[in-house]
Amino acid sequence: MHELAIVDAVLDQVCEEVRNCGAQGRVTRLDLAVGCLSGANPDSIRFAFELLAPGTLVEGAAIRIREPRALCSCRKCGLRVEIDDLTAACPQCASRDVSIEGGQELLLESIEIEESDGNQNENRSSQENP
Repeated sequence: MHELAIVDAVLDQVCEEVRNCGAQGRVTRLDLAVGCLSGANPDSIRFAFELLAPGTLVEGAAIRIREPRALCSCRKCGLRVEIDDLTAACPQCASRDVSIEGGQELLLESIEIEESDGNQNENRSSQENP
């Protein structure tokens, strides 16, 4: 389950981001983008988060995962269609002159921190491949 390694890297990134912004509160929520073609399973990421979060800066934090879709664009017939799996040919005309857009994201998008005075602070991050 490579999602354990992914979540471990996300936790390292969260700690670094929180340290860099000088926040003093606890992390209350993480927002991730896990594209359908990223090779990572969102449910496995949630499970790995539950295993690794206790005793860390993100213990008790919610994790919200956005699952961006991928588009296959055919240069021959002009079709643009959402896909769930990597494809090498247009689903309509079978041309191999296609491009795949999106769906490969694996990003820590934001960190929400409850500062010691009870106020919410959001730290945005968009570093790819945690």
